Amino acid sequence: MEIGKIIILCGIILVILGSMVILGGKYNIIGKMPGDLLLDKENIKIYFPITSMLIISLIITLIYNIIYRILK
Repeated sequence: MEIGKIIILCGIILVILGSMVILGGKYNIIGKMPGDLLLDKENIKIYFPITSMLIISLIITLIYNIIYRILK
């Protein structure tokens, strides 16, 4: 494995994580999407983030596939 590819990959990951930290406070859509269920009773609150988890899973899968193809 070439060291150049690893350095570029680390840089891309840092840029993505940095962008998520900066934009995370302004655009907090994870958890407030249509399809996320919130059951609120008198003294109990149950939260099912179905849509958010599907989107996060899709993003992680795409990132994994990109990394796999770069390092292949």
